[in-house]
Amino acid sequence: MSRATPAADDGGPALELLVHGVGGATPQSMLDDPRTVRVTGDETAAVHRRTEDADAEDHPERYRDRPVPEAYCWANLTSGNGARALWLLLLPFMVVNLAHWMRPPARDAARAVRLYGVLVRLVALSLTVLLTAAVCEVALDLAAWQCAGSADCAAGKSWLGFLSPERHGWWSPPGRRLALAALVPAALTGLLWYLSNRTWSAYESQQPLGAAGDDDEPDAPALSRPGFWYGRRLVARLRAAHTAAGFLTVAAAVTGAAARRDRAAAGTALDVLGWLLTAALLVGAAVVVGVVCGRGRSESRLDEHLDRAVIAFLPATALGLLALSMVYASWERPGWASHATLPGDRTFGIIALAQGVLVVLLAGVALLLRRRAHDSRTALSGLGGPAVALLACALGGVMTGGVAQRVADWLDGSGTPGAARDVFKGPPPLLTWQASVIPVLLALLVPAVAWFALRTWHTARAEEPGLLADYPGERPDAARSRRIANARAMAGLTDRAPAFLGIVGAATLLLGAGALAGSWTTGEVPGRAAADAPGVIASAADTAQALGSWFTGLGFLLFVTWGRRAYKDASARRTIGILWDVGTFWPRAAHPFAPPCYAERAVPDLAWRMNTWTGRTGGRLVISGHSQGSVLAAAAVWQLPARTRRSVALLTYGSPLERLYGRWFPAYFGRPELTALHRELHCWRNLWRATDPIGGPVLPGTNVDRGPLLDPLAFGRTKRQPLPAPILAHSDYQADPVFAEERTALLDELAPVLPHQR
Repeated sequence: MSRATPAADDGGPALELLVHGVGGATPQSMLDDPRTVRVTGDETAAVHRRTEDADAEDHPERYRDRPVPEAYCWANLTSGNGARALWLLLLPFMVVNLAHWMRPPARDAARAVRLYGVLVRLVALSLTVLLTAAVCEVALDLAAWQCAGSADCAAGKSWLGFLSPERHGWWSPPGRRLALAALVPAALTGLLWYLSNRTWSAYESQQPLGAAGDDDEPDAPALSRPGFWYGRRLVARLRAAHTAAGFLTVAAAVTGAAARRDRAAAGTALDVLGWLLTAALLVGAAVVVGVVCGRGRSESRLDEHLDRAVIAFLPATALGLLALSMVYASWERPGWASHATLPGDRTFGIIALAQGVLVVLLAGVALLLRRRAHDSRTALSGLGGPAVALLACALGGVMTGGVAQRVADWLDGSGTPGAARDVFKGPPPLLTWQASVIPVLLALLVPAVAWFALRTWHTARAEEPGLLADYPGERPDAARSRRIANARAMAGLTDRAPAFLGIVGAATLLLGAGALAGSWTTGEVPGRAAADAPGVIASAADTAQALGSWFTGLGFLLFVTWGRRAYKDASARRTIGILWDVGTFWPRAAHPFAPPCYAERAVPDLAWRMNTWTGRTGGRLVISGHSQGSVLAAAAVWQLPARTRRSVALLTYGSPLERLYGRWFPAYFGRPELTALHRELHCWRNLWRATDPIGGPVLPGTNVDRGPLLDPLAFGRTKRQPLPAPILAHSDYQADPVFAEERTALLDELAPVLPHQR
């Protein structure tokens, strides 16, 4: 293979477009120069060059022996200002959105694919209802119904005192207390709608390169479709449906309590109104479910048509029903007093049961799809989506229970909510049961963690004897060999993650079912339910309940403190941004309130830059992506017209394209899809290391992969490495001489084109 360097008379200057990975990078560090200038873009995402390269197209003679380096910086899409740290609270929504994209690949199974998407969207809808119900539990039940209805609990709380029946004020009746408290969950639902709408405009409203109307081939990979990175219609529909579901959940909580009181006095006008409102809420809920199930993603074309009737009238109608419910509950009802818990305390059990049934059905559909196109590399044999959906439900339950438990502890002072038969009952028993199984889950995971640790230790010890074969002529050094072997063994833990997630998912499903059965059977918290059991069982139940309460409280405090720290600390904000770099790559196809998809801005940016630059200059281009940047680079290349791909080469390093994305998202990054990309590209190289826990081979058995690269570059001290060379693992691939060698080879492989005529 010729190693000649690019020349201007081969068709203009050559360009290297660098795309950073998770955690972000500055243009100065990517270009290795403190003086940089923004070429195109804005403060959120932009392309930068060295100042001296700003006019490279006008002076191609300067770049006969090297390409022009450019850096695309997209870090501010995920870890920019401090307000984005609050996205931590949307973690369950982000996780369930991932489940949509984890379906097994299957051809000629359109109905099963649609059913899979419907089930994931229903699980996502249940999470919105769960979050809203949790806020209703805190504001309506614990604060307005239980604490404000008790003189002892309301004493000393000035913000609740005016609601107390002891004051005999206008707000003292239970219905009016509930109507006032309903403003809290209603405001939260409105805030989520606003954030979803605002982030769509900021992140996901970019026109893809294929907006001009490229034809979509039936068998083309999904990521190459013109409308893949533009899901405006579906997001708008889901936003309207989830907003309406939130308002309807609040309305149901307010109406249910008042209607139950009115049914005791049958035949009154209020009783009839209560039945009418209940029927209207049920109709509204059916419409919401129909909207969620009715339409999936449109990817084959740029679908800018909006279902304006759904978007405008569904949330407005639900809000109107909430307003009617508040007026209905505020009506004067002599002798009505709040006692025990707010009616409808089994709501959380119904939600948990529905989520369990949906996850089981989702697993059945996933297995059906897997049978049609089996791939041994697919994570959890195709059950990754159901496992992740179950994890999202578990996260939602833990956050719900944590908030309710902490607020109950705060309101009740020194008392233990639910442990004594006093006026303040605390949250529903199911939330306490769910918290109590957390210590059991952790205890079950200890053997699994120990087994993985033992396997890693054995792998490292087996790796040591053969290490020197990679470094011929080096003197043995046991400590150095051990460190390198440990790094390689630890990197291999990534490949065992599916098994660990499977264990966690199975244990969570069984323990969640047990918690639901225990709460519904006994109607008490675990400590009281086991009070008459033998001493060992009673002690274990009390211990699990206490530890569970502590764990949920700790988890809630970690969310709050981590989010607050990230708001003030840029380094912590960057760490949180890494979570979103991985979790928010995919469009919002299941949950509209999930954090926004940065790829719907980054992929069009890269595709437009490559297409316009090659068309304008006639030059050759290497898009060079590290880690998550390699995923963005591949997705952008998929979006290019065929004529542009002939002038573009792809260089990936530390890439999770197959190791993570291919295994967890096989329908989009599976072996057939990556093979098709390889065929469509003129040239592609992928560099990887055995010490890298994220990157790996992309297409084993082809000329795409080069690796494993030596890491560290030198085993001991040498003339060129007088100090011990570091183990680079996932970072600094440019430090390896192979990087520059392969970049030059890629530019040489690109077919020469005619010089650009100015």
